[in-house]
Amino acid sequence: MSVLDPGAQPSAPGSGARDSAGDRGPLSLSEPPGAGAASRERIATHVFDDHESLGVAVARRIADVIRARNSAGQNAVLGLATGSTPLGVYLELVRMHREDGLSFRNVVTFNLDEYYPIDPENPHSYHRFMWEQLFSLVDIDRSNVHIPSGNGDRASVSAECAAYEQAIARAGGIDLQILGIGKTGHIGFNEPGSGASSRTRLVTLDTITRRDAAGDFFGEENVPREAITMGVATILAAREVLILATGEHKAAIVQRAVEGEVDVQVAATFLQRHPATTFHVDRAAAASLTRIATPWLVDEVTWTDALAEQAVVWLSLRTGRAILKLTSHDYIEHHLSSLLALHGSAGDVNGLVFNRIGARIRGRSRLPAGKRIICFSPHPDDDVISMGGTLRKLVLNKNDITVAYMTSGNVAVFDHDVRRYLDWLVRISGAQAIDASSVQALRDRVTKFLAAKKPGEVDTPEVLDLKRAIREAEAVSGLEAIGLTRREARFLDLPFYRTGRVRKDPICDEDVSIVRQLLEERRPDLIFVAGDLSDPHGTHRMCKEAIDRALAGFTPRPETWLYRGAWQEWSVTEATWLVPLSQDELRLKIQAIFKHQSQKDSAPFPGLDEREFWQRVESRNMETAAVLDRLGLAEYFAMEAYVVA
Repeated sequence: MSVLDPGAQPSAPGSGARDSAGDRGPLSLSEPPGAGAASRERIATHVFDDHESLGVAVARRIADVIRARNSAGQNAVLGLATGSTPLGVYLELVRMHREDGLSFRNVVTFNLDEYYPIDPENPHSYHRFMWEQLFSLVDIDRSNVHIPSGNGDRASVSAECAAYEQAIARAGGIDLQILGIGKTGHIGFNEPGSGASSRTRLVTLDTITRRDAAGDFFGEENVPREAITMGVATILAAREVLILATGEHKAAIVQRAVEGEVDVQVAATFLQRHPATTFHVDRAAAASLTRIATPWLVDEVTWTDALAEQAVVWLSLRTGRAILKLTSHDYIEHHLSSLLALHGSAGDVNGLVFNRIGARIRGRSRLPAGKRIICFSPHPDDDVISMGGTLRKLVLNKNDITVAYMTSGNVAVFDHDVRRYLDWLVRISGAQAIDASSVQALRDRVTKFLAAKKPGEVDTPEVLDLKRAIREAEAVSGLEAIGLTRREARFLDLPFYRTGRVRKDPICDEDVSIVRQLLEERRPDLIFVAGDLSDPHGTHRMCKEAIDRALAGFTPRPETWLYRGAWQEWSVTEATWLVPLSQDELRLKIQAIFKHQSQKDSAPFPGLDEREFWQRVESRNMETAAVLDRLGLAEYFAMEAYVVA
């Protein structure tokens, strides 16, 4: 069969003879699922070690389709998606164009969707996204680019949607469609309730979709309520479909789309009916798939101590019995006979897992003392949100600590906070003989700009600088709450973040150089790094990239502990160390979080969890301790968790 035959099942990306990535080496693709897992997975699913290798694999597949169609003397017709997930794909396609000669002259593209109403030059429009991330960087003919119009007259929207469908048909249909997946399972903007026969149309956006996009628009109230999207039938008509998902916040919906029944409330499940659809996910997004979460339920497994621990913890929580109280009957009834046979008795495997988890608990006496430590904090509050309790213990252990705030976090400050601080400054200037005229002029300029500012508009450099100063002052106050001083704070203000928008620039050499300089100056024994895979806008991931690149060739390499941010916590089976917190220590940590007043009460980027950050932290840290209690280990009030990289 031809790779473009709609009945063909695509091979694993990167498995062909041509290695279009040059000397980049093999992709980090997981082993294919066994027969048991395949019987549960109704859509073929490839799991990658990270989003970078996923992006390279998908870009290779796109390049193969382009070359195959061009070799046949035809245009390649691509359906393209926007959002953070396909950014790595577009980055690799641009690299392939520049370095490998991949041409887009004979490529026709159709984008999935666009907000309505929205001007094409709006920083948040998908039209602008595509030109900034791909089209302006390759040799595509502008006339071959098709994106739904977000600023057309409402009376003509239906006709424009029909014309979009006709344009796809005239191009010969879509050869390869790229999709992301929303938390509700939407593909494109086909929200819950979208039918299998739907075509390109104007839709009303789901509440969850709008809330998920709130960060991009600086508030849910600024997110358009409608969008134009290709329909489910339009997507299913593509000859091949690749659907991408990254991050653990997508794990539940990936599992539902891949293993669940077809359901009109979850549009992605319709892809089960497509003959050539594959999911491409990173390990975080794959975490809830049965073959990864509970592989012993679907296939024969090779038992390691780590997998045994995963199984025993699952069994303990499922049965409601403490680990040391699990019986042979429990193992047999829950498809774990092979684990029982390997160890000989329930008591032996129970003891193994109980001791492995117990050995991870590290109170203050087992934490580093007298060491040089850098805590890298992507935003100016991640340090206290994620590891405020541990930082306090490290202070008491007389470590030499530097907290490096990697970005300014200025896009996460509300305009009303700027007005409030400026008003305070004007008032204090009159009382303290400060140059009141300059302060008043500053307030007048800023107030005038903010009054005329359109929803989602990028702030002026002056306003961004004021917002940076607000967050820096809050960060220092947070440090003082746990016993550090302003001398221990470093504000790196990495360039990649300085866009004034939620969408950032790629990590560049200057970002890496700034981090490297700090490493060379401090020569740390231990560093703490954000390993949060659910950060909805990728700043944590990008900061980690800058650190990893700065550490390349750095000697002696410091020990690295990964913490998580406001979105998730390491599970007790993932964690290398579990640091217990007393009630007083958790209260102190929350007090440090309170110092970040611009993020309190109503954070600009809350995600789908409407609780304040301190409430999430309290719940998360107490739940980690509660899990240990349910497993039958020592009872603690709260816990922070870390993975040693």
